[in-house]
Amino acid sequence: MPTTSAIELKKALFRGRDWITTQEWTDAEIEVLLDVSADLKRKFRGRIPHRYLPDETLFLMFFDKSTRTRNSFEAGMTQLGGHAHFLTADAMQVSHGESPKDTGIILSSYGHGIAIRHDLIPGEGNAYMREVAQWASVPVINMQCDVDHPCQTLADLMTIREMRGRNLRGLKVAVSWAYAPSYAKPLSVPQGLIMLLPRFGMDVMLAHPPEYRLMPETLSAAHENARRGGGSFREVPGMDEAFLHADVVVPKSWGCLESMGSNPAESLRIAKQYTDWICDTDLMKLARPDVLYMHPLPADRGNEVTDEVIDGANSVVYAEAENRLHTAKAILALTMADAAVEYEAHA
Repeated sequence: MPTTSAIELKKALFRGRDWITTQEWTDAEIEVLLDVSADLKRKFRGRIPHRYLPDETLFLMFFDKSTRTRNSFEAGMTQLGGHAHFLTADAMQVSHGESPKDTGIILSSYGHGIAIRHDLIPGEGNAYMREVAQWASVPVINMQCDVDHPCQTLADLMTIREMRGRNLRGLKVAVSWAYAPSYAKPLSVPQGLIMLLPRFGMDVMLAHPPEYRLMPETLSAAHENARRGGGSFREVPGMDEAFLHADVVVPKSWGCLESMGSNPAESLRIAKQYTDWICDTDLMKLARPDVLYMHPLPADRGNEVTDEVIDGANSVVYAEAENRLHTAKAILALTMADAAVEYEAHA
């Protein structure tokens, strides 16, 4: 049985914490999140009640569309015994210029957590979340910003560990741009992956056309995290080099850093030069036979990836998507209430 001091330590570590980027959380803290995610997954599948947030309220502020993120947080809060309010910018006074300060203070007085998705304009989303967090008296959760998608990358890490074990040292991961004509997608997923995965000993290779570079600060963080975590990080010019002997591949589209905020159509125009950046069966043959194909979804079928790959035996996209629920619940349970941290197995 855990001692009182051990439980109190957990409370001190997690209660009231913001989840804005994985960079602010230590490896040990992320390990606890993963352990709690696994425990909540076991309880969910076994239909074991786990109402760790009874009568608590979470405000979900969306500046962009969502399927997995919205539903994982809404379902997760219900399963934890609380309630989530879905809010869009056009339905809030934010659209009329209400300040992050006022929003943070007022919503804090009405509930127990604030979750925000603000991801399409470089330089805005992360800064907005941090300003809300400065004034909020409850945890602020990043549901995706311009810099990081820490809920998705935590679920990705959980999925890789389920498939490949806890010791991931030396696992080769290819994070690659891929062509998509639908819309200019945020940079935050590849940025989040290159920052998080090297911390756990993985060797990450990033491939993209020259116009689709990532934010310099995230590249610097990836190199430093690789140095500290014993993994590696390297940029390569093409998909073939990244996929060669890869254990995990994550090919997805993102927009041009320079034009995402001012002219997203420019990202799509430039992308037409690179329609051959597609994950197909020939490309997958360069990777290891048991390679994991991952994608945060929605994938542009026939552009980013062929049906044969995303529906094939190496695809784990649905397991990955399911883990969005369990990791979201772990983040909420550990940050929003005292009772949530009293997991005896993790104390």
